[in-house]
Amino acid sequence: MSNGLLSGLGAIKRKVFVSYHHGNDKPYYDAFINTFSNSYDVIHDNSVERAVDSTNTDYVIRRIRENFITGSSCTIVLCGPQTPWRKFVDWEIKATLDKQHGLIGVNLPTNPRNANNNYTVPDRLHDNIQSGFAVWVDWDTFTQSQQSVQQHIELANSKLALLINNSRALRQRNG
Repeated sequence: MSNGLLSGLGAIKRKVFVSYHHGNDKPYYDAFINTFSNSYDVIHDNSVERAVDSTNTDYVIRRIRENFITGSSCTIVLCGPQTPWRKFVDWEIKATLDKQHGLIGVNLPTNPRNANNNYTVPDRLHDNIQSGFAVWVDWDTFTQSQQSVQQHIELANSKLALLINNSRALRQRNG
């Protein structure tokens, strides 16, 4: 069966990849793992920066796609105050879109509103929220129950690939 393993009575145990700023947002990643690891197969928390030791952008993105994204059903991007300026988060989103997997942006409580009263999110994620491909949800709503997480994952996986906007240039350095 693709995109997951059988769990229980026919329910799919989805495999998900979680992208986040390791320096700031690991407590939210840990909370997600601790609460939902029995329901979801979360790809192991490896910092891509350490796991793929190369300065060749194309090679790194290929490795992200092959080693982290392939086999997952969607990517969950935890959006905190520094997430938009992390190059590996951008590259993980790009690799997700290249594979046409579901994409969910989760707004963390630590993400402040900007001068326009909007939340700041990675540009490539924003492009796909605007196009209707990516799902955008607040942390408390997303994590309120296993059913809520499941509904958001299934919604993300149901989006049409023709909505994907992956045209933005890659972020070359952390901001």
